[in-house]
Amino acid sequence: MTMEKLVAFLKSTGYVYQGSEIYGGLANAWDYGPLGVELKNNLKRYWWKRFIQESVYNVGIDSGILMNPEVWVASGHIANFTDPLTDCKSCGVRHRADKLIDEASNGEVNADGWTNEQLYDYIKSHKIACPACGGTEFTPVRQFNMMFKTNQGVIEDAKNTIYLRPETAQGIFVNFKNVQRTSRKKVPFGIGQIGKSFRNEITPGNFIFRTREFEQMELEFFCKPGTDQEWFDYWNQFCLDFLKELGLRSELVRTRKHRPEELSHYSKATTDIEFAFLFGWGELWGIANRTDYDLRVHQEHSKEKLEYLDPETNEKYLPYVIEPSVGVERLLL
Repeated sequence: MTMEKLVAFLKSTGYVYQGSEIYGGLANAWDYGPLGVELKNNLKRYWWKRFIQESVYNVGIDSGILMNPEVWVASGHIANFTDPLTDCKSCGVRHRADKLIDEASNGEVNADGWTNEQLYDYIKSHKIACPACGGTEFTPVRQFNMMFKTNQGVIEDAKNTIYLRPETAQGIFVNFKNVQRTSRKKVPFGIGQIGKSFRNEITPGNFIFRTREFEQMELEFFCKPGTDQEWFDYWNQFCLDFLKELGLRSELVRTRKHRPEELSHYSKATTDIEFAFLFGWGELWGIANRTDYDLRVHQEHSKEKLEYLDPETNEKYLPYVIEPSVGVERLLL
């Protein structure tokens, strides 16, 4: 089975339709038909059952897509949520520089974490060709912020700029004290949610694998510093067991630890659970040790105390966070 045949089958049987099809469609936008929506809902219900309802540790939340823009300043998304962008000088098509290198080297060169200069020098010295036209001249690499901007209210100016959330996680972090206080949960405990996120990807593709609008199932698990490795290992195994329960064959699943230069600005350690998709190996699930980064920066920026008071020791601390995050569409694919 090829990806082209799979897409044709899913379209013809009512799983997935091209978004806005009667108007010629919209690039990388998909609608889910009668069968597709049932399958998506089944996956979401099962995730919610295993991660929230059956867990003695975890509770759920449903936070808003639109948030105070200061959330994204504090979290680092305004400054750091970027991808390296380069344009083909011949046809003008824009490419994500690290993915251009990855595809040209058949996956042998991983350029995650490279500087703009390193990316540009590699593309130039290896005469990498544009997939669209074959040209080998590209503009210098620059960083492109992937957050979607919009305006709140009737006046369009900088004061009214807000963003569509690029992840559901921040809605959990800013509600940490609310949930802990009202649910009376003691650390360790987790807060999970399922919801839409939006990323203005430079090069979306591979059908529903990477889209600009997608749905996430995320858990933020709060634990005492010093126990984070134990819980990191626990949730890695829990996610692997979940995939086995869904029926994924073990030979189609593998794990990959991120190298230090690949780690996100908030991460101490990250493991990707990868799946052998029809187009090759790709990230299915990410499990990250976010340390106390998010609670710390939100405490500093908001001036609100987010520390946890241990009722047994009277010790105050900012919990560490283990985050298993998976996209609904990738599980569907």
